[in-house]
Amino acid sequence: MTKLTKNRKLALAKIDSTKMYAIDEATVLVKEITTTKFDASVDIDIRLGVDPRKANQMVRGVVSLPNGTGKQTRVLVLCTPDKEAEAKSAGADFVGLDEYIDKIKEGWTDVDVIITMPSVMGKVGALGRILGPRGLMPNPKSGTVTMEIGKAVQEVKAGKIDFKVDRYGIVHSTVGKVSFAPEKLVENVQEFVGVIQKLKPSAAKGVYIKSIFLSSTMSPGIHIEPKSLGV
Repeated sequence: MTKLTKNRKLALAKIDSTKMYAIDEATVLVKEITTTKFDASVDIDIRLGVDPRKANQMVRGVVSLPNGTGKQTRVLVLCTPDKEAEAKSAGADFVGLDEYIDKIKEGWTDVDVIITMPSVMGKVGALGRILGPRGLMPNPKSGTVTMEIGKAVQEVKAGKIDFKVDRYGIVHSTVGKVSFAPEKLVENVQEFVGVIQKLKPSAAKGVYIKSIFLSSTMSPGIHIEPKSLGV
């Protein structure tokens, strides 16, 4: 049995496990129970009443958090030479095509998002076995396969993220950093949950959003009262 650390015990002591917290309370509490020496990420976990094994109940989308994620997102743009200047001026960290495709084939995946254009998807598609399991495969639905390369890079850098329900029916995402003011975390969570609500599959029956938990890196989870988010 894993032994609880002193900090973990102190954090658990501040949380009432029988209570669901309003989002305003939770964003203050998550900062209080975080003891990491670095600026920890604040994460959200939403359990949905869907069966991800069925195509008509898959929940996947993108959201632009109003206050960003606080994370430096490393962006690779795989494009033809005529789009390289646009990608670089928009802030892409890596820009190119064949040389990066070769690097990825050799095992390099040191990026957070890959953006490409339709005309080169034939080459990029061959990387599916490497990029797919890492969640890096560009997808038109998430806006990462586009001719508007510059716009796509700027949106990702500003806090646009894509998400997908996992096989257990849970959506996981980062919604900010512990250093964010509580009200900024509230705004990000409200936006994220609002997008999840809009994506409810018509085939999903019963309770759609079953539970919402907020936590920071290495902290216990805080159970959120859905009504405080208009759910």
